[in-house]
Amino acid sequence: MGIKLSILDQSVVFPGETAYDAFQHTIALVQKAEALGYHRFWVSEHHDSEQVAGSSPEVLISHLLAKTERIRIGSGGIMLQHYSPYKVAENFNVLATLAPGRVDLGIGRAPGGLPRSTKALQQGITEAPSLAEKLDDLQQFVGNQLREDHPLKGLRVSPIPPLPADIFILGASAASAQSAAEAGLPYVFAQFINGDQEVAEAGFAAYRQHFNHDHGTTPKLLLALSLIVADTEEEASELAGEYKNVKIHLENGKTLTVGTIEQAEEYGRQTQAKFTVEVKQAEITKGTKETVRHKLLELQQKYGIDEFIVTTSVKDFAKRLRSFELLSEAFSELPV
Repeated sequence: MGIKLSILDQSVVFPGETAYDAFQHTIALVQKAEALGYHRFWVSEHHDSEQVAGSSPEVLISHLLAKTERIRIGSGGIMLQHYSPYKVAENFNVLATLAPGRVDLGIGRAPGGLPRSTKALQQGITEAPSLAEKLDDLQQFVGNQLREDHPLKGLRVSPIPPLPADIFILGASAASAQSAAEAGLPYVFAQFINGDQEVAEAGFAAYRQHFNHDHGTTPKLLLALSLIVADTEEEASELAGEYKNVKIHLENGKTLTVGTIEQAEEYGRQTQAKFTVEVKQAEITKGTKETVRHKLLELQQKYGIDEFIVTTSVKDFAKRLRSFELLSEAFSELPV
């Protein structure tokens, strides 16, 4: 089985930089990714954050499509809990009409921010449908194929693109894997958020066990991971060493991943919930191109991964580009 490599870019605003700088780096990176033959390039959704510039993936996707010619571009992901499935479908039908066959619609289950931004995004909503109900509607709207029993039967989502956006489910748990399976959609496990190997294995097993073939689709597993490739093992370890993984453990048993300890404390302040904070070294696959190639092929064989989506958070932009260059060199057969 061949290997596909893709990129998730979060438009990180590093110290000393501005949001403008972060977006310029994203533009330069997508153009480099296309030149190197990466399969797809996704951007994320974060709110009320000084560290991440990308709050509106669909707007950024439109700009990146205009700056490229071939590479698939999409969301990693749209936080559907905040939005009308109909409006999300309209946005992505516009994008898919502008760039047929190049648009991906990745759906995330997380809020993409702290409680304050969730409250602002959902202002006026009293009884929102469940995420599963929204996802079901979204699938029908994107394909303009509302079932006979749908209350809005006859509604059209304009424009109707030659090729609708491909939908993916993103998550980091067995529950998200099962949601993707039941919807008959590709599943992306975010190892860079949850590096627990047992959780990943449970998610993969749940996905395959519960996959719904009624939609005429087949299971497709993607693994999203933090990765740094350098010319030497020492440099890769040095670049990876400064990054930490910060988790909030709430008294109700829920666990959330945030960017910094300060964000964790702010979460507690906004919710007034009891919580504990866990800080660990970030889960990063790192090394020379030979080392990383071996690790990815091992993961592919072990879990049956169809594609890797790589995020590389390195402040020095030249070294970030170098990492992606080395990764492309590590695999001789990349899709164009």
